[in-house]
Parts: sequence; structure tokens; C-alpha cells
Amino acid sequence: KKKQHEAKKKQHVVQVKELKFRPNTDDHDYEFKKNHAIRFLTEGNRVKAVVQFRGREIAHTDLGKKLLIRFAGDLTGVGVVEGSPRLEGRNAHILISPSKSLKPPPPKETSETKAE
Repeated sequence: KKKQHEAKKKQHVVQVKELKFRPNTDDHDYEFKKNHAIRFLTEGNRVKAVVQFRGREIAHTDLGKKLLIRFAGDLTGVGVVEGSPRLEGRNAHILISPSKSLKPPPPKETSETKAE
């Protein structure tokens, strides 16, 4: 029972972190979100990049898909793309999971684990 408890403490639950873009997202904002995605992937989480189209932007879905392809290309060293950009309603999205070569860092020690 105690071994199971210890093993459960050390396991990492993979979450899907979502980053939202717009078709006209500027370079600085793009880089900022890209750095967040790199951090999420190195922690072992999956990243869902979403381009949200509002109003007349839906006529330019090609801009959103280009943005997602560029985003996936920038993360090739850290993550693996699952499929191509898909359009669902007013959103285009792509899913990126951490690459196998990256090992997730060991779980952070909390005050509970230090006390025992």
C-alpha cells in the first residue's frame, strides 16, 4: 500500500495546454506564446494551438493555417505534431505532443515530500 502511494506521488499527469492566437497575431506575441509552448512541452504536457477567427477574419483561414504550420515548424526540436491544422467552426487548431527524446524533469519537491 505504501509503495503504491509513493508511486502515485511520483507520476506525472499529462495535461493539454491551450494557446490561443488570432490570424493577425504580431511577432512579439507569437514569440511569447511560443516560449510558453516550449516550457509546456519540456514539462511533458501536450500543447493545443488554436487560431480563433472573428467576424470577417473567417474569410482568411489560409492565414491561420500558415500561422499554425509556422508554429509547428518552430517547435520541431521540442515536440511532435499530431496531424495537420484542422478547421472546426471558427477555430483552426493543431495538437503538439512532447518528443520522445525529451525526458520530463523529475517532479518538483514540495514541502510534503521533504517532511517525510
